[in-house]
Amino acid sequence: MRIAVFLLALSFLAPAYAAQAVLSGSVSESRGAKMAGVAVSAKPAGGTITTTVYSDKAGNYTFPPLPAAKYRVWAQALGYETAKSEVDLSASAKRNFELVAMTDAEQVIRQLPGNLVLDALPEATEQDRRMKQLVRNDCTSCHTASYPLQHRFDEAGWNAIIELMKNANVYGTYVARDRQPSGILDFHQKELAAYLARARGPGKTAMRVKLDPRPSGEAARVVIREYDLPLDPDANLPAGFVQNDGSDWSLGTPSVMIPGWGVHDAWLDDAGNVWFTCNIPNKRTSLGKLDTRTGEVTLVNISAKNGLAAQSHGMTRTPEGILWFNINAGRGGLARLDPRLDPMGEKIEVFLPPEGMSPTGGATTVDYDGKGRIWVSAPDGALRFDPDTQKFTQYKTITYKTPNGTGVTYGAAGDRDGNGYWAVMIHDIIGVGDGATPAGEAGKTSEIKLAPVKQELARVTPEAREFYKTFSQPDFNSPLPFAQGPRRMGTDKNADVLWVGNSWGASLARIDTRTHEVSYVPLPKRMQPYHVHVDSQHNAWTNLWGADRVMRYDPKNRRWTAFDLPTRGAEPRYISVREAKGEPTQVVLPYFRARKIAVMTLR
Repeated sequence: MRIAVFLLALSFLAPAYAAQAVLSGSVSESRGAKMAGVAVSAKPAGGTITTTVYSDKAGNYTFPPLPAAKYRVWAQALGYETAKSEVDLSASAKRNFELVAMTDAEQVIRQLPGNLVLDALPEATEQDRRMKQLVRNDCTSCHTASYPLQHRFDEAGWNAIIELMKNANVYGTYVARDRQPSGILDFHQKELAAYLARARGPGKTAMRVKLDPRPSGEAARVVIREYDLPLDPDANLPAGFVQNDGSDWSLGTPSVMIPGWGVHDAWLDDAGNVWFTCNIPNKRTSLGKLDTRTGEVTLVNISAKNGLAAQSHGMTRTPEGILWFNINAGRGGLARLDPRLDPMGEKIEVFLPPEGMSPTGGATTVDYDGKGRIWVSAPDGALRFDPDTQKFTQYKTITYKTPNGTGVTYGAAGDRDGNGYWAVMIHDIIGVGDGATPAGEAGKTSEIKLAPVKQELARVTPEAREFYKTFSQPDFNSPLPFAQGPRRMGTDKNADVLWVGNSWGASLARIDTRTHEVSYVPLPKRMQPYHVHVDSQHNAWTNLWGADRVMRYDPKNRRWTAFDLPTRGAEPRYISVREAKGEPTQVVLPYFRARKIAVMTLR
């Protein structure tokens, strides 16, 4: 059905100039040695687009042509103070930077992305390793580890923080009056507080910080453009409310989710616009469009029954360029937008599952299969939608409720044969929907069980093992220490492979979609994946949970490539890749916490 939409175009864009110029220069240490892999960023005065490049092996950097304007320019590398400058780019210009090494270890820790902070936690003993895993799984489920661990508290302070956290749900809401505390944190509270005080207490720290090599090769040749999203005017925030947007690492990771309309999933269309979903309650937007040339943001408001804008979450783009996303105006459904025929989003079509069938929901994810059908998460399984017949087919999770919790669906995907998959995150299960099920019939369903993380299972003490047998997870972010945590997934549309991001297991599960055979590809240094997108060359791209980094896995050569993001606390929840003939590959990353959208172009 067609629905009424309201559009709001925001004057939130960088100044438009006809002339363009090239900014270049070099980066060196204070002692004169040239520095490779240094992030150099430029942002026009009053503008909303930040462009970042990296210095090459000779210490030189070059920006693509930029609009003529006055720019703030800064250079950053871990372990060094941020170097800042300004340049009037009315014509091509050079600006050299000299970086000064930090001498204060706390300054370095404040700079770190979440993965390096976690790496630095003590792990000298089995008890240390048990506690480190609990911090990784249960203390960073709603935020990147670089935020809480940039601060220092004594044992009483960490105990108070854990006391609060165990009574908060996955959305960060205090729910002590409505449910029992999270059992994992409650059971381990005393020993966790002691461990954290030893690592991040007022005394001598047990942290051992080891920095990664700076970007080199292909990872140093990328251009990353980050687009600020506007604040929600209904929040009545003062001008200059955002003091730290994550762009200056020396300020640490931002402490709050910057108020705005929210950005969850995002895709580029062929006209250079990024379309993004919004799952934060607000009055103005269900869907947004960002013009990557100007930074202009257009909001599309689909009215919900509660008087707010209908919320969206998951999104996919078909090979024909059609955007599909979930929408909830009172009951979860699917929405369709063709940006080529409807560039302003004024003719969005919404399709609702029939009464008696589950709505779309859960941590909703949307994907297409090789038969042209759309798969979407439902709280208790998945739904398949046929655009030709406009009929839904329902697939139910087999293992839904157990003594350890209720298996709400997380990610979903479709393969080239027309089958669907969804992650039951709490139970470490992948649901499988038989694509041969005719429309109108109950979907035939099977399951693939992921193995527990063996090394973590072996570390569990006998006392904890008995407790875990009866522990009921209140939501999908209260995992057992040996959980895999399958979150969001992607199929190879040119092969019979499903890749699953195991956010707790720190691996990608590779599943043969014909045989259902499972193997695991560990991420370097136990970095945690969130979503997986597979490109046309069979590479699996994944945004990392709290690492301010993107990883690409080449299965043919079994090689990982890391691409660092220039914002602290980016916390991207999705990744999409645009490949167009004759054009460079572009990777889109919506920053959920920092409220930006990044487009990384490989060159």
